[in-house]
Amino acid sequence: MKTMIFGKFSGLLVVAVLLLLGLAQITQLVRERQGRHQSAVDSVARSLAGSQTVLGPLVHRACTEDWSHATDKGVVLERSSFNLVAAPSTLNVASTSQVEARARGLYATQVFTLKAKLSAQWADLQALTPQPQHTGATVRCGPPVLMLAVSDARGIRQADVQINGQPQTVQAGTQHSAYPRGVQASLPANTVANAPLRAEVELELLGTEALNFVPLGSATQISLSSNWPHPRFDGQFLPSERKVSNQGFEASWRVSALASSAQQAVLDAGPLCSGGMGPRRELEDADYTVARTTAVDASGHSPACVETLGLGFIDPINTYSLSDRATKYGLLFIALTFVAVGLFECMRGLRVHPIQYFLVGAAISIFFLLLVSLSEHLAFNTAYAIAASACVLLLGYYASHMLHSWRRGLPFGAGIAALYGLLFVLLQLEQTAMVVGTLALFAVLACVMALTRKLDWYALLRVAPSATTSLPTA
Repeated sequence: MKTMIFGKFSGLLVVAVLLLLGLAQITQLVRERQGRHQSAVDSVARSLAGSQTVLGPLVHRACTEDWSHATDKGVVLERSSFNLVAAPSTLNVASTSQVEARARGLYATQVFTLKAKLSAQWADLQALTPQPQHTGATVRCGPPVLMLAVSDARGIRQADVQINGQPQTVQAGTQHSAYPRGVQASLPANTVANAPLRAEVELELLGTEALNFVPLGSATQISLSSNWPHPRFDGQFLPSERKVSNQGFEASWRVSALASSAQQAVLDAGPLCSGGMGPRRELEDADYTVARTTAVDASGHSPACVETLGLGFIDPINTYSLSDRATKYGLLFIALTFVAVGLFECMRGLRVHPIQYFLVGAAISIFFLLLVSLSEHLAFNTAYAIAASACVLLLGYYASHMLHSWRRGLPFGAGIAALYGLLFVLLQLEQTAMVVGTLALFAVLACVMALTRKLDWYALLRVAPSATTSLPTA
């Protein structure tokens, strides 16, 4: 008897190891497909444009300072270059974006077209007046330039600039060393440094997945509407007002320089930690964790990242992310199924061969492979329904023969269907998935304990079951 029990447990251990290896291979396959999806997204970004961050309008001028000083070896001439920058006192952005999917084979990403009108005002341009930093120095400055910087200039489709109501010629580049990609327009020759300045920029910009703005003004107001119903608002400032529906969203931000360091960081040429004009923000699956690195200047200090506000155009049903989450429940599914078979075996005096356990576990495992393969061609919910239904029917049919009765096979199949239903609910939840899963496990444990509360486990070890080994019949 002891030999039989030892052989049964040894067989189940081998089955468990084989199924674990199979689940590991399926998980690796899902992550490989997820990697291919990300490669396709990067391919679209490389051929079109990546995530975009909009900075400006901003007025600046490039200057050089020459001075001399005496040393033991004589008089030494030195030169330094710097930018004088004037940030707007008010900045208003009215924008809309249209989002559509672009695909590379089976893999798609979200591409947006932004149409924005940026209106900025300066009380004066006294900040552009050069002040020598060395005694007897000579300062030379170029003409002042109005610039608008973006992360990826390939996405610029159109840019029109008006300064004090007069259209200006727009040129590529910004002439700013820290934010070189974008457009520029020279200020009119009659611009007076101590007079107000008003500028309007109409911009059409393409990008993928994420859009950010720098709250550059002393007072900044930004409004954005879109046809995309699944925005993820991020950055250092959330919208003061927002409305999200199935038809899209509307959001507005109001930011003061009293609450933001963005203006001073731009004046100091600080790096952007989102978009592509500085250290890159990397979004990890499901958590959207922000990984930030900062550039180090010549003095060894790390300048602060420029604060931004914006959003990501996310796909709430990322089939690979959901499939990866589903496979993490694979071992639990197999364990619960084995517990159910074991209960039938103990309470009904049946004998189930380890090979039959293996086939049941294999059917559970193949569900996850069906799910990821079907979801590449169908909507995730449809793929899940097809894969789950196929496995429930197969396991219900096989259990009816394995357990010698349709009256036992049908409840077994219903239990498997309940497991798949629970998994679907867990995949839809994010904040409460853990508590729901824990409560479900507690309920399963309570049911097992209730069903086996009067079972004499020692008697099962002393007396061999009377039934013969069950084999599947045609």
